[in-house]
Order: sequence, then C-alpha cells, then structure tokens
Amino acid sequence: MARRPRVFFGSALVAPGRGGIARVARMTARALAQSGAERVEGLSYLDRRTIDIAGLRMRPALGSKLLYALLAHRHGLRATHAIYDSVGVARAHPRFAGIPYALWLHGIEAWGPMPAEHRAAVRGAALAIVNSRTTLERHQSANGPLANARLCWLGTEQDEAPGERAGFEGPPRVLIVGRIEAPEGRKGHDELVDVWPRVAAAAPGARLVIAGSGTGFAALRAKVAGSSAAGSIDLLGHVPEPDMPALFASAHVFAMPSRQEGFGVVYAEAMRHGLPVVASREDAGCEINVDGETGYNVSALDQPMLAETLIALLREPDRCATLGEAAFERWRRHFRYSCFARRFLDIWNEFAEGGDLDV
Repeated sequence: MARRPRVFFGSALVAPGRGGIARVARMTARALAQSGAERVEGLSYLDRRTIDIAGLRMRPALGSKLLYALLAHRHGLRATHAIYDSVGVARAHPRFAGIPYALWLHGIEAWGPMPAEHRAAVRGAALAIVNSRTTLERHQSANGPLANARLCWLGTEQDEAPGERAGFEGPPRVLIVGRIEAPEGRKGHDELVDVWPRVAAAAPGARLVIAGSGTGFAALRAKVAGSSAAGSIDLLGHVPEPDMPALFASAHVFAMPSRQEGFGVVYAEAMRHGLPVVASREDAGCEINVDGETGYNVSALDQPMLAETLIALLREPDRCATLGEAAFERWRRHFRYSCFARRFLDIWNEFAEGGDLDV
C-alpha cells in the first residue's frame, strides 16, 4: 500500500475578514484536513495567532519574512508534498530538496507580467491551480503558456443555505460588498455611484447600499457626498461578518460591475442568499453569473446599460425573485463548499499520487 502523503500548506493569511485570498486559504486548509493525508502542517505569513481550521493548526509567522522562510523550510523538509495559497509565499519553498509543490494562481495579481522570481516560482511548481478560465487566459497572455495549470472554481465557505434568503420586499435596494481600494473604479463602486441619480429617479424609493472599507473609502465618501442622489446612498463602511446575512436578505439586487475579479466569491455568496447578480463582462464575473438566467453581465464601461439594467430589475421584483431562485440553484449545484472541496481534492489527490496533470 502506498504511503499517505505528508503535506505542508503555506499561506499569506487565513484570518476571517481579511479578504478573498484568505477565504480561499481557509477552504484549502479545510479540504486538506479532509484529504486523508498522513499529516498536514500549516503556516501563515501575516497572521498573529494560531488559527485552527478543521483540526489543521495554521501557525503564524507574525509578518516576518525571515521567520516565514525558516519555518517554511523546516516544515517543508518534513513533507512529501507542499501547496501555497499564492505565488509570493511559494518563493519560500525549499526547492533544493526536490519536494513537489502546488500553488494557487488568483486574480488580478496573476494577470500581468510577473517579476522574474515570481515567474520562477510558478514555473517550478508541479501544479498551478487557477480559480477561473479568465485568470488562466490573462496569465498566459502576459507570461506565456502554463502547461501545469488546472482549473478549480471556488465557492462559499458554507454548505448550507442561509437561514433567511432575499424576500424582495420593502424599498428596492441594490447592494455592493467589496473592499474599497484606491485607485477607485476597479470593483464598480464609482460606476454605481455615477449612475445612481438616473436609477433613483426612475425607481422611486430605491437605495444603493455600499458595504466595505479600504484605502479608497474617503475618496468614495466624498464622491457620494457630491452626488445629486446622495440621500439615497448608504455608505456603511466595514460590516461585521455576523451582520452580513441580514444585509444580503434585505437587498433586491447584488451589483458589482468589477474589472478585477479573478473569480469573485462574493457573487457566489449573493447567489447563496437568492439574489440576482449584476456583474461585468471585463473579468471572471461572467463565468460565475449566467447572463439572463441568474442576473445580467454588462460592460462596466457602459454606464447607460448599467443604469437601464438596474432600473429594469428594481421595477420588477417578480423578475428579481425568478432570477434569484435560479442564482440560488446555481450556487447549490456549483458553489457550495462541498462542490469546491470535491473539485479541489480531485486535482490534489491526482497530484499527490503522482498522476498526469496535463491540462
């Protein structure tokens, strides 16, 4: 009988509330803990405390590059296989030992030309796991063919439906949830604020609800204050995780016409709550959201079309409910945690068993 693998998992961070890559790291850690490996050891570069994920203890390197590199070598040399949640932390892999490693390629950070040491980390990996076809295509366009790549869509951390789904009652609300980083205009906050006067005039009582914080928050707040429809825009800032379900449930539409989503887990989360989604055609949102079935995909650069799409949805709550039900079913079939884990473990087990990983 073949010996079960001993696995080292290196991540940038796993703490809740720290963004999408941390979410993927938690789901990866959870799946690895379920993989049947002889042993799985975890290390987090930026976290400040040990975090237990399904029995896998992710030990912190406290933000120290030197400590992370030392611990990655110590843990990695005890492993038969390693995996990293991003290219940056994969650079610490002890390549001289001949231990095969996998890494995740995420969104916008993998789309452009990479520095030489990042390219070397990707080329040295026995397996590159990409979160969408968009990410793979854009990475290869900028950096050349990647023969060791496998596609693995992401999902939500939950497997169960929420206690309360969208009811499409009360004042019509458009919700966007995402970090607000400078420069603005990447996730669609600017575009939504720009079209909101037209939407609010055509859909009386409608509100735009913006949840999130970041380096661009002050600039967005100033933009909202200068809008002629400022009175119907709620800029909430950071919303604690326990309060998010109620926010989703009170919305009629989830809109994030982003240009930088390598996958966009938040789209799947909106679908889990039974919300129709308005995504863009400029990134991977159109892989997750099925145009005309679970919502609509519009160009983030076409503000008249964005406004018309939102107006049409807010005027027809029954249409929102129909699209939202289809969105929920798509989440249930493709984007639950168990769906992600099955996709990931199929790829991981093939890698750990030394199978052929050609695309």
